[in-house]
Amino acid sequence: NEFEFFLATGEIARLEKEVVVVTSRDVTEEKQISHAQTLLQSFGSDFSALKAEHEKAWHKRWALSDVLIEGDKAAQQGIRFNLFQLFSTYYGEDERLNIGPKGFTGEKYGGATYWDTEAFAVPLYLALAQPEVTKNLLKYRHKQLPEAYYNADKLGLKGALYPMVTFNGVECHNEWEITFEEIHRNGSIAYAIYNYTNYTGDTSYLKNEGLEVLIAISRFWADRVHYSKRNKAYMIHGVTGPNEYENNVNNNWFTNKIASWVLQYTLDNYQKFKNETSLQLAKEEQKKWQNIIDYMYFPTDEDLGIFVQHDTFLDKELMTKDSLTADELPLSQHWSWDRILRSCFIKQADVLQGLYYFGDQYSLEEKTRNFNFYEPMTVHESSLSACVHAILAAEIGKADKALELYERTARLDLDNYNNDTQDGLHITSMTGSWLAIVHGFAQMKTFNETLSFAPILPKTWQSYAFHINYRACLLFIQVSSDKIELQLKKGAPLTINIYQKAYTLTDNLTIKTKTI
Repeated sequence: NEFEFFLATGEIARLEKEVVVVTSRDVTEEKQISHAQTLLQSFGSDFSALKAEHEKAWHKRWALSDVLIEGDKAAQQGIRFNLFQLFSTYYGEDERLNIGPKGFTGEKYGGATYWDTEAFAVPLYLALAQPEVTKNLLKYRHKQLPEAYYNADKLGLKGALYPMVTFNGVECHNEWEITFEEIHRNGSIAYAIYNYTNYTGDTSYLKNEGLEVLIAISRFWADRVHYSKRNKAYMIHGVTGPNEYENNVNNNWFTNKIASWVLQYTLDNYQKFKNETSLQLAKEEQKKWQNIIDYMYFPTDEDLGIFVQHDTFLDKELMTKDSLTADELPLSQHWSWDRILRSCFIKQADVLQGLYYFGDQYSLEEKTRNFNFYEPMTVHESSLSACVHAILAAEIGKADKALELYERTARLDLDNYNNDTQDGLHITSMTGSWLAIVHGFAQMKTFNETLSFAPILPKTWQSYAFHINYRACLLFIQVSSDKIELQLKKGAPLTINIYQKAYTLTDNLTIKTKTI
């Protein structure tokens, strides 16, 4: 289109262009132009009306999702920037879509799907959107179950292996140590099903599509383990754990843990729903899975009182990241890959990822010993690392460390911590800033279908506040230096635990803030 006109001094010309985008995924090519014209006509031609509709939609999103922080403008800017980018990328309208790690901000990773969604994005969307949003993420994986069977078959294994990187369900990563070895992602697909069910109380997905996915994943784990006669235990060799700065290790603690957990979770729910499903699980297969659960090997060190990242981790030269110079960081941009793999330095939460996932199974002392051992060796060069450490640091009483790591995850792109923001924003890791506040400083937990909080206030903040949706209830929580205020803004009375004491929330509740 060409436009030509003359303007006198002080005159203003304004052009309005309305654009619709259609794709062959939804509309056949020969019908695209007519369909686009129909869409344009349906939207009308009043810019102010379209803008008002847009603003209304965003106001609705912010009313639920905004996190208010008083006393720290940088912290406030970080969380709001991240939430805006997240909800600009994905809001659950289409079950055929997932969350690209770079969203629409950069071409790195090509918009592919990673395990980041299930591990880090699902908890946020559970709390800040309607349940259908998260259910659509689960449906996305269920639709790709045939391709997950294909992936496992290519490795000569039974069951289903969900991909590390994909567009259509078929594995498309090109590095063998990731594609074939970073199989813990299979467990996070199952964990998302548990997370949704436990959080919402809705079992409809679990006992139908979910159980089908769980059985398929469990069959993969049952075939991937091997029995060590010498150790009288089941083991998993040749894996890469969440810490990608080690490849081809044996008995990664987190991988063994999540494999065992998936088998147990599947068995429990098959027994619970076997009369309501057409799925069949032979008694011999159930017996084998239980045997694997009972005799799974977990590397530990009794002297240190820790879970060992993998069999030979303690044989490395163990150093803290304080021994590194500034011009060596980030390691991925300054060290050879060979040197990184031989070092003790950890890219992201590994053992600690398991302590976050299964926090109700471990004591505060166990979490403290493992955090104190592993965090000093962790360089946080994964965008998914700082938030998990912030959550655990807050829980074990390391408030200053929790704040430091919140700032890192909240401002990862704004301050370009890892010198890679030019490749695109870290969309799925942006959930980490919300997790660090809500799961970290507020210590929100939902284990065993019980909502609980144990808030602390970062020393540089005057207060923070947020909403959550939980089981048809809308809650508002505000934490200041002397009190915690909770409001039940919608829904039936709800029993919650605050600092391990049960309360029934009917409207408003005020409790004294615990200091550490």
